[in-house]
Amino acid sequence: MRERFQDHGGLIVIDEVQKAPALLDEVHWLIENKGLSFLLTGSSARKLRRGHANLLGGRAWRRTMVPLSLLEVEGFDLERAMTSGMLAPHYLSPEPLEDLRAYVADYLKEEIAAEALTRNIPAFAEFLRVAAITSSELLNYVNVARESGISAKVVRTYFDILEDTYLGFRVPPWKTSRNRRMILAEKFYLFDVGVANHLARRQPRIGGADFGKSFEHYILMELRAYQAYRKPDLPISFWRTSAGQEVDFILGDKALAVEVKGSERVHESSLRPLAALREDGPVRKRVVVSLEKEPRTLAPGVEVLPWRMFVERLWAGDLGTE
Repeated sequence: MRERFQDHGGLIVIDEVQKAPALLDEVHWLIENKGLSFLLTGSSARKLRRGHANLLGGRAWRRTMVPLSLLEVEGFDLERAMTSGMLAPHYLSPEPLEDLRAYVADYLKEEIAAEALTRNIPAFAEFLRVAAITSSELLNYVNVARESGISAKVVRTYFDILEDTYLGFRVPPWKTSRNRRMILAEKFYLFDVGVANHLARRQPRIGGADFGKSFEHYILMELRAYQAYRKPDLPISFWRTSAGQEVDFILGDKALAVEVKGSERVHESSLRPLAALREDGPVRKRVVVSLEKEPRTLAPGVEVLPWRMFVERLWAGDLGTE
């Protein structure tokens, strides 16, 4: 590349750079010696780390792209998002289930299994199904291993691969507590609610048994999009005591507590975890995200917001996260 270099004044884009890690040495040289600018994209950090690639330390800004947000979609349909997910080709497709089926078969079960260095595609496929079913739950390698029919050690490796390939992520517990014993286990979510529901063979509908879990997943996707594009250093965690009291998400350093309810009416009895959190450690703001039509104050210091209004206020910086 250096021998054939010609002056170039524009941005150079290299897609899927992890497939040719040696290119990063050339990119490094061209940045240092020719002052060129690059946009590098990739879908797996694992291959770069495993190959001891040049990660351009101090010379590159890192950004993560995530599925679509409500604010990027005209005529957003919540139930459609639960089924199709928020990957642009799937959400906008006239046949989202067919596209999801192809994505799972051709990409998840083949390319990601190759990352796992396994030829046992059926076992990996079963692991994916169990990971989707347990997405949003406390991460328990032994239980997933038992359901998948593989060892807990292999399951741990598979979860790491999903995270390295940006197909899943862990949400850590909020560990600060003055009065209570806290759960220290992490939660794991697949990166897209539609992919998770397809793998788990769910088609959630408002009012149905599966909707609440998917609605929580969708709200987390909006939080992750906001984090990725506006506040890269914003921590997202959850609060859960050993007695089972839980608040879905905490944003920032005790800044905003978010409880998600997939119902059209939120009752005061469902606010006990938020009240317990307030006693345990101060948060500046407490919000319940729901299907209610109008915002209201349900208890002192607790706002109940319609989900669409919550997302709009989040991106507007009106919830104390800026």
